[in-house]
Amino acid sequence: MLKLRNALKSNFAGKAALWLCSLFYGLGVAARKSIYEMGFSKTNSVNTRVVCIGNLTTGGTGKTTAVMLAAKMLAEAGVRVSIVSRGYKRLADKNEVVVLSEKTSASWEKAGDEAYMMSEALREYGVPVVVCPDRFRAAQTAVRRFKSQVVLLDDGFQHFGIDRDMDIVLLDARDPFGGNHLLPLGTLREPKSALSRAGLVLITHSNLASTEQLAAIKEEVKEYNPEARVLESTHEPDYFFDVCKAEKRRLDGLRGRKATALSAIGDPQSFEDTLKGLGVELHQIWRYPDHHPYTLEELKSAAAVRDGAPIITTYKDFTRFPEGWRELLKEDILVLSIHLNILGGEDATDDWAEALMPKLSQKLGR
Repeated sequence: MLKLRNALKSNFAGKAALWLCSLFYGLGVAARKSIYEMGFSKTNSVNTRVVCIGNLTTGGTGKTTAVMLAAKMLAEAGVRVSIVSRGYKRLADKNEVVVLSEKTSASWEKAGDEAYMMSEALREYGVPVVVCPDRFRAAQTAVRRFKSQVVLLDDGFQHFGIDRDMDIVLLDARDPFGGNHLLPLGTLREPKSALSRAGLVLITHSNLASTEQLAAIKEEVKEYNPEARVLESTHEPDYFFDVCKAEKRRLDGLRGRKATALSAIGDPQSFEDTLKGLGVELHQIWRYPDHHPYTLEELKSAAAVRDGAPIITTYKDFTRFPEGWRELLKEDILVLSIHLNILGGEDATDDWAEALMPKLSQKLGR
């Protein structure tokens, strides 16, 4: 999609075609929103607190790490929390509700790779992940089965079928407004005026923008939503996890060493830049489309040219490794663990906590 869009943008006719498609897309977005506003389609309420963490643009903002941070904070405060996900590209019946929890499980193909990854990463916190394109049914399941006090709606900012108490919108500091155009000319899912619905705006990858750029983003957010609190955050590497030995490795353990980067995510450049920032020399880079299901042949190709170097990937990618990967790759398969860091000290962290649940900062002993 990105290659096609860039190719079309390179000439006047192609750019005009994209602009026309964006116009019709915008009309569709407006019409869909009006259908809910006029009551032709119903917005359903769940008998618990619903917090949506979503994007104004397509992919790459770091939403998944934000959802996991929110779930961890709530769970650590003793709050019963569940995550509701649509399960993008999952291989299951459209109406089937898939539950991932301490007592129930499913394959990543059936749940979707992001939902499965979140479930595995949050298993020690006892956070269930409920998957279904019908978010209302999924939320009902979360409340009924787990008595959830907070339901985190993953990537649901444009989903009007379920009412929510708080909308948290993530903006990537490198391209916060998707080139200022709706899809497909730009990457905006909605016009920037949709920011008026946000209760809190979180700027991600803020370390990759200048002070002037961050100020300009905040000013533009205030233009559409003067009341919203705007926070900044960074994505920080935690450790390497050796999946063959099931042990953590220090981040500085690969400094000056060669390695292969393997990913099929929305923002591979950020992943690769992080590895380079850790002093890793990437002598091979393998990129596949977002959510790509790996085959043994693809892993065999990467292994054939690794030249004894480790293969580094992401948690989301590792969930999509096919059966037989261990026998093929044998050793030095590392996963880079990333966490979201809210900047601005205790006041900013408290604002984030209060957006998740009123008085949560007090539960955390702040």
